[in-house]
Amino acid sequence: MKRLLLPVLLLTATLVKAQQFGGNPPSIKWKQVKSPVARVIYSQGMDSVAQRVAQTIAQMNRSIQPTIGFKQRRVSIVLQNQTIISNAYVGLAPFRSEFYLTPSQNSFDVGSLPWPQQLAIHEFRHVQQYNNFNVGLSRGLSFVFGEGGQALANALSVPDWFFEGDAVYNETLVSRQGRGRLPYFFNGFRGLWAAGKDYSFMKLRNGSYLDYTPNHYPLGYMMVAYGREKYGNDFWKGVTHDAAAFNTGFYPLQGAIKRHAGVDYITFRDAAFNHFKQVYKDDAKDNSPKVKRQHFIADEEFPAYVNDTTIIYLRTTYNHIPKFVIRTGIKEKVIATQSVNTDNFFSYHDGKVIYAAYRPDLRWGYRNYNELMVLDVRTGKEHRITRKTKYFSPAFSVDGKTIVAVQVASTGRSELHLLDAVGKLLTVLPNTAGLFYTYPKFYGDGKLISAVRNFKGEMSLSLIDIKSGVTKYLLPFSFEPIAFPQIQGGMVYFTKTLELNDKLFALNIGTNQLSEVKAPAFGGAIGYYQSAISQNKIAWTGFTAAGYRLQQVNLAYAQLSPVINAKAFSALPDMNISALKKDSAANFVASVKPDSLPVSNYSKLHGLFNFHSIFPSLADPNYAIQLVGNNVLNTFDSQLTFTYNRDEGYKRIGYDAAYGAFFPYLLAGADYSFDRRGLYKGNNIYYNETDIHGGLQVPLNFSAGKNITSLLVSSSYYYSRNTFQEAFHSMFRDSYYTYLNNTLRFSNQTQKARQNINPHFAQNLYIGYKKSLSGREANQILATGSLYFPGLLTNHSLILSGAYQHRAQNNGIGFSNDFPFSYGYSAENLDDMSKFAASYHFPIAYPDGGFANLLYIMRMRGNVFYEQTHAKALNFYTNGATFRQDFRSVGGAVFFDTKWFNQGAISFGIRYSRLLDNDFFGGSGRNRVELVLPVSIF
Repeated sequence: MKRLLLPVLLLTATLVKAQQFGGNPPSIKWKQVKSPVARVIYSQGMDSVAQRVAQTIAQMNRSIQPTIGFKQRRVSIVLQNQTIISNAYVGLAPFRSEFYLTPSQNSFDVGSLPWPQQLAIHEFRHVQQYNNFNVGLSRGLSFVFGEGGQALANALSVPDWFFEGDAVYNETLVSRQGRGRLPYFFNGFRGLWAAGKDYSFMKLRNGSYLDYTPNHYPLGYMMVAYGREKYGNDFWKGVTHDAAAFNTGFYPLQGAIKRHAGVDYITFRDAAFNHFKQVYKDDAKDNSPKVKRQHFIADEEFPAYVNDTTIIYLRTTYNHIPKFVIRTGIKEKVIATQSVNTDNFFSYHDGKVIYAAYRPDLRWGYRNYNELMVLDVRTGKEHRITRKTKYFSPAFSVDGKTIVAVQVASTGRSELHLLDAVGKLLTVLPNTAGLFYTYPKFYGDGKLISAVRNFKGEMSLSLIDIKSGVTKYLLPFSFEPIAFPQIQGGMVYFTKTLELNDKLFALNIGTNQLSEVKAPAFGGAIGYYQSAISQNKIAWTGFTAAGYRLQQVNLAYAQLSPVINAKAFSALPDMNISALKKDSAANFVASVKPDSLPVSNYSKLHGLFNFHSIFPSLADPNYAIQLVGNNVLNTFDSQLTFTYNRDEGYKRIGYDAAYGAFFPYLLAGADYSFDRRGLYKGNNIYYNETDIHGGLQVPLNFSAGKNITSLLVSSSYYYSRNTFQEAFHSMFRDSYYTYLNNTLRFSNQTQKARQNINPHFAQNLYIGYKKSLSGREANQILATGSLYFPGLLTNHSLILSGAYQHRAQNNGIGFSNDFPFSYGYSAENLDDMSKFAASYHFPIAYPDGGFANLLYIMRMRGNVFYEQTHAKALNFYTNGATFRQDFRSVGGAVFFDTKWFNQGAISFGIRYSRLLDNDFFGGSGRNRVELVLPVSIF
């Protein structure tokens, strides 16, 4: 059944966050630290982290709140420490936040500040934004529809680039780092500017399947920072207040900028870009016509030398999933595809590649692992050598017999683990200084070198003695990120930020002489990352508008230019945003006091019935209003619904709930329908219906290696009772029946590249079996399945699918009909139905264009299909004869993958079906045209 919510709710889809229902095992005991502005909820053992988060938030709120002027709502923040994901979010509907506490290894990406503190600074800014934007029409929608109403209004009025750009500005303001000071953060736009690619603003906002476009974080930071610099620190307060209140018309933010800046939106936007273009005016340019026309080619990452003439690297394109490639001269060979992972880093030694692959827990969604995989370059086969570990950045020793990896425990503690070649743990090195290790490498037989972060977030290179555990720091600590160390002889090569660029350095470990490696780059490449050194060559990857491109030169052309520490270490640049220094909150985190806030237990039953939003829904003939609730721990979903059915005119009140803190899930619900209508001897009869159900559901995640696999099994018990209204009591007796509803869903697929319409290989299966237990005799089985295969070209896809449904003759219960009938026909629920279908999917065009900042079309794609349903019904005719009929159709469809209002991703299509048989249960004519709308917006 196609489901269409009110058109105004389209953009709410952009606010949906990746949450795991019931993702934590019941053994976890929760505590909380409460302050007037936040409740920090955490598991036992994370007390110090929770205190630091709560203290940072409380003191930041006092420091910044006077310039905001919002009405305060306390937010609940859940610290998730069982996952290896580095992320966080703040969301409305419900109003809550989650921090995923494992830091990233790459310090250039989000910086090197202590990860919980970084999240507190960035995410609490979103809390302040949501509090501040509950004004005017946004507040009106919040009053009518709850938190979901405000989420909708804020999405329509304040773009996501402001939300994230303002939060990044906050990072940069209140600390000595922040992404607004990191050159890596601006690489995307620098690459486009260097290549002379002048994309439209709509393309920059919405992205492309053909060309690289930066995400909305740097775009937002440039806009926010320029607005503060040009118009003062209160500029965005006025702009966003007017926008969220819808005070300036159909384009609320554009109108608000014109009101407060005195220039139109386009002029303001161009001025912001020009400010940062001026900062990077000295970047090498390569804007030849060929480069301007060039689409995204590939990301070529983590080069590793086999010898002077052969190199291995990871290659990722828009139409292929990541794969390991070996290159000799200009000849390339694919070794193998990469398993699912969260970080593309790998190391190479003597015919073996080692990297960490992502593996989810079988049951608990917030618990997942990084397990070490070893790939044989000669055979292309790989095997897993650790189980249920949380390892990062593995590297081989010189003799290949030992492996070093960073282990990040659920407590947040970082350790260096030494393992043998088959994954057995040999030793854990002491970490008395509380360092966070990144990209360790063996130096000789008895030492390690690692880039490290200290408790302030400053970075250095450390030399660690394996036997004694003694650590020596090779560089002064600074807030300039360091990453990707490589050892060659007595030299360690590494990338470090210096002023406006990420540069390549070499340190002579014996003499402590630091030098900048000045090697010629080509193609306008920006930055020197992931270096590799052989006997006579040096390679690295640099960013371009066509992706991260492999750079390689002879060592003879790589000049070592000695530098002194005083010139190699300095404060990070502010990109000519002097407003960062003028605000009273500048670098406030340096003064955060380690106050101890009160701690108490947090009950898992707290706020179970947290009704937060009202969602209207239209699924003709059903019109519904849903009151939706979720608790903070995301273990209890509940929904109270009032439905009006246009066909029968009945009304229904229903409640459904799911509790996911146990294994399996607990499901329950009840519905009461009144004024249901039936037809008896030509007259309408009316009755009321009561339905109660309860059941169990088992979700399992078998994903591993290159496959994403899941299994969901459920069983529910249903009780239904019909009560005839007073006028019909003399004609009919009240009745009841009970039945079981059992389902099984299985899905398995390979990874999907950006341009792939479907995964190249996938299988899915659904089986549903309903069986009456008492009151009436009935049963029904439905099975559907699909097989996905590659098509003739890379982004083409062939799908073969089938379905079968059987119900017992003289079923006493009218079970719902979910059989996927052939396209174009009017469906009917018959005794036996079987179906075969084949469809072929292919891209048509990538328009990368839109109009009026309302609708942007990223891709047009098509499919052609053949569908055949064979149906049979016993005693169908009045003479008792059996009905048999084929329902065949062929046709095609065109789909549009679009973005609405520069934010909401919506796909819709137009389908034409040519009926090869008569539409026995529908109208006349063989040609049918349908508008295919999203099955679900949310």
